[in-house]
Amino acid sequence: MVAAGGLLAGNVNVANAAIGSAAQAKKNFGLQTYSLTVNERNGDREFSTDVPNGLKKVAQMGYSHLELAGYGVRDGQARIGAVPIAEFKKYAGDAGLEIRSTHVGHTNYTRGRDNRQQELDHWKRAFDEHKAIGCKYVIQPGEPPMRNTADVAFIGDLYNEIGKIANAAGVKFAYHNHSGEFQRVAPGGQEKLPFGRFPYGRIPEDAKMIYDGLIEATDPSLVEFELDVYWAVMGMQDPVAYMKKYAKRIRVLHIKDVDVLGESGMMNFQKIFETAYANGISDFFVELESVPAGMTQFIGVKGCADYLLKAPFVK
Repeated sequence: MVAAGGLLAGNVNVANAAIGSAAQAKKNFGLQTYSLTVNERNGDREFSTDVPNGLKKVAQMGYSHLELAGYGVRDGQARIGAVPIAEFKKYAGDAGLEIRSTHVGHTNYTRGRDNRQQELDHWKRAFDEHKAIGCKYVIQPGEPPMRNTADVAFIGDLYNEIGKIANAAGVKFAYHNHSGEFQRVAPGGQEKLPFGRFPYGRIPEDAKMIYDGLIEATDPSLVEFELDVYWAVMGMQDPVAYMKKYAKRIRVLHIKDVDVLGESGMMNFQKIFETAYANGISDFFVELESVPAGMTQFIGVKGCADYLLKAPFVK
């Protein structure tokens, strides 16, 4: 992990810079709204109890756009969390925030094996609902069960079919990774192989990295990829190397750290942003998956925004 070129912070002064002010010039970065709900089970429900004012706070911090989380259909109505989707769109507009992207999961754990038509109908509705509120991307955020190369091929084929429905609806379908996609699978295997290299540097010749396999199994005109840079590092991979390797497939980024951006010193955000700009990527979403004890989600999200506003390499 230390040896990988993009993993360690190359500019300690930037990583440890004093937090800037949201009054600085507007920059182009968004927020994944899951960041404001992840700690709800520990009692932090500030966002959920007042979504309109919560979104106004997000805009005041310096965020320019959103990626949604929590889509579902309840009582026949599409919602984001508990909020009807059209109302959420209005709240975002009132706050001056553009909705660019959303995370939508599969219908169930089988991911289309036993209920393919139900699965495709689910995606068609999701695409139509999110197109209506201005989304550019509809992104599948969870890792399907893939234990061997045949599973990877199956998921790739399913995503191509979903991607055709997305194109017809006028949105882009993409896949978001966690760390598990950087494990390897082999033909006929029932378990993923461990992260990293194997004893004495040997890797089975028929083993393939799941992430690479998904990219190879999907049509570039139908499926794009949102790279979560933190989870790539947790999978013992260099996100910069992956952005260079798949410059035309990785079109969206999750900007993430252990908690508040820049505080771990582990992520080379300068190199990540430089490579993203060189690749023509313009959609960046901060995601805060945890906060230190005693910190509210809004404070954590603001800390992330302040870091990006201060960073000279962020446009």
